[in-house]
Amino acid sequence: MAELYLGAEAVLENTLSNFEASETAVPGGTFGRTEKPLPVGHWYAVSVRPRHEKVVTRHLEHQGLNYFLPVYRSVRRWKDRRKELDVALFPGYVFVNLNLRDRLGVLRAPGILRFVTFQGQPAVVPDSEIRALESSMSAGLQPQPHPYLRQGTKVRVKHGPLVGAEGIMIRRKDRFRLVLSIDLIMRSVMFEVDEADVEPL
Repeated sequence: MAELYLGAEAVLENTLSNFEASETAVPGGTFGRTEKPLPVGHWYAVSVRPRHEKVVTRHLEHQGLNYFLPVYRSVRRWKDRRKELDVALFPGYVFVNLNLRDRLGVLRAPGILRFVTFQGQPAVVPDSEIRALESSMSAGLQPQPHPYLRQGTKVRVKHGPLVGAEGIMIRRKDRFRLVLSIDLIMRSVMFEVDEADVEPL
């Protein structure tokens, strides 16, 4: 189980106001995704304060750091109205791509709590897991949160935007869904797929 490495937690509230901006998601389901050449290092997961994901990404972008914040469209209803919002697919987490020597710039971001670690060191998120998420969103596959799955029928996608991705196949009514898991943070997402596009492992 991943341990959490304590980072810089004390954040002045007035610092947050420096990064207020319109919260518009770019096509592909990522919020303000940086476009620097990749990879510059490895992908890492950082834990952030509740509802601070977008504030953190604005700071990371200002610092010139690569990040990835996958979002999905959610409809929220009130008594008198309804509104579509772009919500973090993994609440409380943002992914960063960097060399570890640059991690201090991440820990200084308003709202950052800590790097997710294993055995006391920031743990690398496999590139394949990030690529699968990025590919699915750029293809408009509309992922949805799903309870974390560790066991089930494991498959590999052999056709389509998720080709090469590995996950767990589930069936709901007459539709097949592929559940991809980020094991480091114990979170999963679900995509609708065609049964013919996957093969068992």
